[in-house]
Amino acid sequence: QMSANDCQDPPEYWTIHGLWPDKTEECNRTWHFNVTEIKDLMPDMRRYWPDVLHSSLNRTHFWKHEWEKHGTCAATLQVLNSQKKYFGKALELYQHVDLNSCLLKAGIKPSSSYYQMTAIKEALTSFYGVTPKIQCLPPEEGEKAQTIGQIEFCFTKELQLRNCTALKGESNPMQADLKLGTEELSVCSDTLPTYYPSQVQ
Repeated sequence: QMSANDCQDPPEYWTIHGLWPDKTEECNRTWHFNVTEIKDLMPDMRRYWPDVLHSSLNRTHFWKHEWEKHGTCAATLQVLNSQKKYFGKALELYQHVDLNSCLLKAGIKPSSSYYQMTAIKEALTSFYGVTPKIQCLPPEEGEKAQTIGQIEFCFTKELQLRNCTALKGESNPMQADLKLGTEELSVCSDTLPTYYPSQVQ
């Protein structure tokens, strides 16, 4: 909706939004993005971390934003303390999680009929042994179904998968940041029927 020209050929597989540290105060906002540092990663970046909003304008726009907002904070960990390490490790985690094939193996694929959110959650939890956070676009006016928008995996500082349950009293700073088009993504309701479309119209 925002950039019709760029969304003519959206990927038909799950791609990366970002790798976000939950709580860190030590962000070096003056550490600017430099695309030459990740030139070796380019084929994988274009494929698995595409910018579907600004692709024809400036292909590095999304990566620059993710580095400056999140990467400069994640860099307090030695394993993520350069642009090459940050983007490279995110790609590695993406391959390791392999969400696309997990969903297919569980028989969950884009469809014009509804899914139960609890069935999707159970499939993911049994596959990974941890609970991811599934986010949805709420039903549009007159509709009854929510639409899957994003699946978030949580990791320890050692980059091992862990449950995505917020600790007591912990607010979620990412929630406000997630806008897809003009609509808010929020944690999916367990009770609403759920669309998993091949493309969001």
